[in-house]
Amino acid sequence: MIHFNKPPKVGTEEKYVLESMGSTKISGDGDFTHRCHKWFEEKLSCKKVLLTPSCTQALEMAAILIDIKEGDEVIMPSYTFVSTANAFVLRGAKIVFVDIRKDTMNIDEKLIEGAITPKTRAIVPVHYAGVGCEMDVIMDIAKRHNLFVVEDAAQGMMSTYKGKPLGTIGHMGAYSFHETKNYTSGGEGGLLIINDEQFVKRAEIIREKGTNRSQFFRGMVDKYSWVDIGSSYLPSELQAAYLWGQLCSADEINSNRNSSWNKYKELLYPLAMDGCIELSYTPKECVHNAHMFYLKVKNLEERTQLLAKFNADKIGAVFHYVPLHSAPAGLMYGRFFREDVMTTSQSERLIRLPMYYGLSFRAIEDVCRVIFDFFER
Repeated sequence: MIHFNKPPKVGTEEKYVLESMGSTKISGDGDFTHRCHKWFEEKLSCKKVLLTPSCTQALEMAAILIDIKEGDEVIMPSYTFVSTANAFVLRGAKIVFVDIRKDTMNIDEKLIEGAITPKTRAIVPVHYAGVGCEMDVIMDIAKRHNLFVVEDAAQGMMSTYKGKPLGTIGHMGAYSFHETKNYTSGGEGGLLIINDEQFVKRAEIIREKGTNRSQFFRGMVDKYSWVDIGSSYLPSELQAAYLWGQLCSADEINSNRNSSWNKYKELLYPLAMDGCIELSYTPKECVHNAHMFYLKVKNLEERTQLLAKFNADKIGAVFHYVPLHSAPAGLMYGRFFREDVMTTSQSERLIRLPMYYGLSFRAIEDVCRVIFDFFER
């Protein structure tokens, strides 16, 4: 059996988790949280980062911070996870889904400006597979129309666009540390990245249930109280400790995954040259993090047949998102701008192959052998 995913584990996580359990503060914002915050703020050169229990909650915080209200519109791709939309729908927004590019599966930046109305409040680009959207164009549109940009970089840690880490280009960004991502904080976890200083103070308050508790612990106020809306957006110190173990080996994990990604590409390149499959595309201004290796087959029928063969051979290959605009809630809370030319047709062709830290070349060769057997047949 070749699993689709195995949560990354480098071997030091237990040590740090046990250390955190022995501390006097395990409910969050302790020593390991501060270590993680410092690591990210130095690595990303951003104004502020805040660990959250999940990427979903980081996006929810961003929606509160940009003051999304009932009737506002938020532009994003339909080819994304439900949390991208939910974070803004919870605040009363209507989602305007824009078609994707065929090559990167990212939002088509050329269509964004046409989708803007007087109600538009924000653009939420999703960096699919850790490959950056065309952020220069998106930021220019946002600036000219006075819109906020929140990067859904759930899959993008260690990826860059024109040398800038994903998540650091818009007003805010969000990372995921779910067990399927390149780095995990013990199953779930997220990070809010703040690039605009105007949001820093309020973000801390929202994250602390609407109180100025963080300022109290820093000695900035003599008592803390309820000063704004908020929720419980702090992860436990155990999560931060687990993540710290992975951050200490971040480059090793990234290198290992890229080796696996390159091996897949090397082995499958002949099939792509023969026109049997299409492989993913990375624009020259982008550096990806090997979050996933996917290929595209001819159509939905061929994908179903190949997935059945993978299943018979006990290989955990999967398809990915069903476009949100076609889901019941998507029809209720959103609308698709113009025509769905690429989103559905391209999503029905895509297959994700096993990819995780520690995946052996032998396993990759076995996966590729199944694909070659399928097309020879």
